Amino acid sequence: MNILLLGPPGAGKGTQAKKISEHYSLPHISTGDILRENIHNNTNLGIKAKSYMSKGELVPDELLITIIRGRLSKPDCSRGFLLDGYPRTVPQADALQMILTELNRNLDVVLNIDVDDEELIKRLSGRRVCASCGTSYHVIFNPPEDNGICDICKGVLYQREDDMPDAIRNRLIIYKKQTEPLIEYYDKKSLLQVIDGGKDIQQIFEDIKKVLNRYD
Repeated sequence: MNILLLGPPGAGKGTQAKKISEHYSLPHISTGDILRENIHNNTNLGIKAKSYMSKGELVPDELLITIIRGRLSKPDCSRGFLLDGYPRTVPQADALQMILTELNRNLDVVLNIDVDDEELIKRLSGRRVCASCGTSYHVIFNPPEDNGICDICKGVLYQREDDMPDAIRNRLIIYKKQTEPLIEYYDKKSLLQVIDGGKDIQQIFEDIKKVLNRYD
């Protein structure tokens, strides 16, 4: 089962992706996680990506295409995958289709987690991430046991630059301009399934399972 996960920043894609990956035994391919790992390790890719991500801008296509082609070619994707964070534009969707054609594969379903802007801003501005292990928390919805300290590894929590208020607004503007056309793109291909992301985490996952069980 080959799945693409869509949704605006703060929609909870990472949380649901983890649940989907574990439940259906699929590799979770997150371009965001790959990029942040490179930034943390100060690689050449990370240095290039940081200059864009810190301002809430999208990373250039040439960097992302290289990442996606390499990752989808690995053996653990032969039985299926969950792609999260790519594509974000119609040209990227065309590039993804070219990659899948090269690998003799197709997408089975595109899940779009839909959440309104006010809820997204509230979620993103309160997010905190562990500098050591990358675990995410929220000052309201999912706070750590000790303020500013990761429950898992005791690392220091910080607010990502792209979760600052100005960057959030910029990310949503960019999303609406460049990413929302993907909804129409995949709807025309009869691949799109819309998920209400305003519910609680477990209910959202139950709704997702009802959709994916048709393809499993």
